[in-house]
Amino acid sequence: MDFLFDAFEPAFMQRALIGSLIAVVATSLVGTWVVLRGLAFLGDALAHGVIPGIALAVLWGFSPLIGAFVAALVMSGLVSVVSNRTIVREDTAIGLLFVGMLSLGIVIVSRAQSFSTEVTALLFGDVLGVTSGDIQNQAIATAVVVICTVVLYRPFLALTFNRAKAQTLGMRPQLAQAALLALLALSIVASFQAIGTLLVFGLLVGPPATASLLVNRVPAIMVTSTLLGAVAVVAGLLVSFHHGTAGGATIAGFSVLQFFVVLAAREALAALHRTTRTPSIA
Repeated sequence: MDFLFDAFEPAFMQRALIGSLIAVVATSLVGTWVVLRGLAFLGDALAHGVIPGIALAVLWGFSPLIGAFVAALVMSGLVSVVSNRTIVREDTAIGLLFVGMLSLGIVIVSRAQSFSTEVTALLFGDVLGVTSGDIQNQAIATAVVVICTVVLYRPFLALTFNRAKAQTLGMRPQLAQAALLALLALSIVASFQAIGTLLVFGLLVGPPATASLLVNRVPAIMVTSTLLGAVAVVAGLLVSFHHGTAGGATIAGFSVLQFFVVLAAREALAALHRTTRTPSIA
C-alpha cells in the first residue's frame, strides 16, 4: 500500500489527481456521444484546433482557457459552415481545418523568439503543475458539461441514432449538433491543463470506446467510461511518480491500453465459449 500512499502524499500529486479526475468526467460524458456518432476524427481535430488560441493567449498574456475555447468554437463553427454550405463532405472539411488550425498554431509559436516552455506544457500537458485555480476552472467547465448533458440528453440521443426522426419530432438536430460541438470544445478546454491538447484525445475516446465493449445503454457507457478513466488516471499518475514518465502521456496511454485489454479478453472469452459449445467427435 505504500506504493499507493507515497505517490499521493505530496500536495501537487493530490492536485494532479483531482484535476485529472475532473477532466475524466467531462471527457467521458462528451466522449460517449463522440464514439457513438463516429466523431472521433472531429474530436482529434478540435483537440489540435485549440493550439492557435492557446499560443496567442500565452504570447499575449490572457487566459489560455479563453483562447482555447474561442479557437475550438471557431473551428467547430467553420466545420459546420463548410459542410453545410458546400458540396465538400464533413470529413474533408474537418481535415482541411485540422491542418489549417495546427499550421496556424505552429506559425504563431514560431514567430516568438523561442519556443516557450509554457506553450509546450499547455500542448503536451503538465499534470503535476495543476493549481487550485486550474481545478476551480475545470470544475466550473465540467459542471456546465454535466448540466447540458442532462438537459439535452433526448436531443443528443435522437441525433445519434435517428437524425430524421429527431427532425420530425421538432428537436432541431442542427442546433443539437451545434450544442454538442460546443460541449466537445468545452470538455477539451476543461482537460488540456491536466493532459495537454495533444493527449486529451486519449481520454476523450479511449474510456468511452472501452465502455462500449462492456455495456450497451448510453447512461451505462457514460458511467463505465468515467470509472475506466479514473482507473487510467490513478495508474498513470502512479507510474509517472515512481518511474519518472510524463504524467499526461502515461494517463492517455493507459486509457488506450484498456481498450485493447478488454478487446483481447472479449475475444478470448468468445473463443473459449465457441470451444466449449463445439461437440466433441468420439
